[in-house]
Amino acid sequence: MSAVKSAIQYFKPDNWIKYDREEVFQELTDAKAAIISLRTIPYQRRWVEELQKMQLKMEVAGTSKIEGAEFAGNELEIAIKAEAPEDTFTRSQRQANAVTRTYKMIAAVATNRPVDTALMCQIHSSIVTGCDDDKCAPGELRKGDQNVTFGKPTHRGACAGEECRAAFEKLAHELETSFKNHDPLIQALALHYHLAAIHPFGDGNGRTARALEALLLQRAGLKDTLFIAMSNYYHEEREKYLDTLAQVRAGNCNLTPFLKFGLRGITQQCGRLYKAIRDEVSKEIFRNLTRELFVRLESTRKRVIVRRQLSLLDKLLNIEGAVEFSKMVQIFSDVYKTRKNPVNALIRDLNRLSYLGAIRITKEEKTPNNPVYYIAVVLDWPTQITETEFFAKLAHLPKSKTYGFLSAEET
Repeated sequence: MSAVKSAIQYFKPDNWIKYDREEVFQELTDAKAAIISLRTIPYQRRWVEELQKMQLKMEVAGTSKIEGAEFAGNELEIAIKAEAPEDTFTRSQRQANAVTRTYKMIAAVATNRPVDTALMCQIHSSIVTGCDDDKCAPGELRKGDQNVTFGKPTHRGACAGEECRAAFEKLAHELETSFKNHDPLIQALALHYHLAAIHPFGDGNGRTARALEALLLQRAGLKDTLFIAMSNYYHEEREKYLDTLAQVRAGNCNLTPFLKFGLRGITQQCGRLYKAIRDEVSKEIFRNLTRELFVRLESTRKRVIVRRQLSLLDKLLNIEGAVEFSKMVQIFSDVYKTRKNPVNALIRDLNRLSYLGAIRITKEEKTPNNPVYYIAVVLDWPTQITETEFFAKLAHLPKSKTYGFLSAEET
């Protein structure tokens, strides 16, 4: 028996958007609340534009890796920045380049344009052109004997030809009719499932389904500067992703398992982006406070110290997480290169900033008698210190030899 005949057969559902409303209620509520939080947090455009570049990179990497793409070194960055597929070198890069092009196209689709068969075919064409058009005709449905299998356990898409065409057209019809009676988030996930189940194209079906989901999520409020990388979530939870898709098919197209899974992903990815924006807000407040307080120091000598410490803090703010001390010595070598003993000068500044509460120094005993120190900015410091307390602490800074972190002898 062939792989196609032994696979779980496709069937066109009677109800294209069937699920247990009560069972998905909590996940749907959480997802909508996460979107509202994301849309109401204050931000500067330049922060979010940089964060959105990272979200797009995660989306491109996720949707490509689910399909087996691999990237070495900076191959993904090259693929995303490439102006055309011929500027890339591997199939994985060409796929990533096509996905990048497609998501940029999606962002420009008019909100009142219906998601009909023409738009779905256009998105598929963009997804495969230049990378997988040797496997299938861009934007054309399967016909003849072009049957496909996918997933674990193995499923079969709609039978090539009339069954495939009819299922695809019916899905487009349901999108404009029965789907409209449900929450936009439910619509996005339901479209994702059904497009993947039909598998109407010769290749690129998963990428097309996730791109269509992204389009509907934009219309649900996750647009412009609030795009979230759902494909990154699906890649991180790949086994669960494939399992819930299979559960829907086994449950007579009851979407509940996949909806619960997908809605949790929306909540998680919104939370990640919210935290990233909130951290940028905290960093800006931190910068403003440090500049306001430190530049008021009067003496020439203190102004030199201030410039050095502000530079140190600014660089730390641009680094994700805590930094190991030996790496800090390398990172800040240019800041302290004029000092007679650069390492000791760095230690003194770190101790001063730690005493003021602006940074946190933690010690980790990785090996006996050889502790490793990590340094990180305390982002909520501006909420913890008053102007009076700052200058009081500054006036009573301990002498260098009494500092607790790395004496000169230890370096």
